[in-house]
Amino acid sequence: MKIQENAVILRAFFGEHERHNGKPVYKQIVLKAMELKLAGATVTKGLMGFGADSHLHTSSILRLSENLPIIVEIIDSKENIEKLLPFLDKTIDDGLITMEEINIIKYRIQK
Repeated sequence: MKIQENAVILRAFFGEHERHNGKPVYKQIVLKAMELKLAGATVTKGLMGFGADSHLHTSSILRLSENLPIIVEIIDSKENIEKLLPFLDKTIDDGLITMEEINIIKYRIQK
C-alpha cells in the first residue's frame, strides 16, 4: 500500500563529542524520540564539515580524535516533532537545528 502525506523533517547538527550529563547527545535524542513514540530517527556521522567557527573537522587518518559532524534526522508530523523541541533546547549546547515541511510517501504491506 502506498500512502502520501505531509510531514516535517527535523535535522540536528552538532559534533560527535557533544555531551549532556556525560552522555552522547545523539544517543539521548534517539532514545527520547523512541520514548515519545516518534516515527523514527537516523544518526549519520559525517566525514568532513565545519560550523559557525569555521574550524574544519575531518576523518583524516592523521586526526583520528577529531570531533566529526553528527546529523540526527527525524521525520514525523509537525505536532509530534514539536513534542521533542523542549528536550532539544535543554540537551544541545552547541549545534544547529533545521525543520522543513516535506511530502512523504510511505510503503506498507497490507495485512
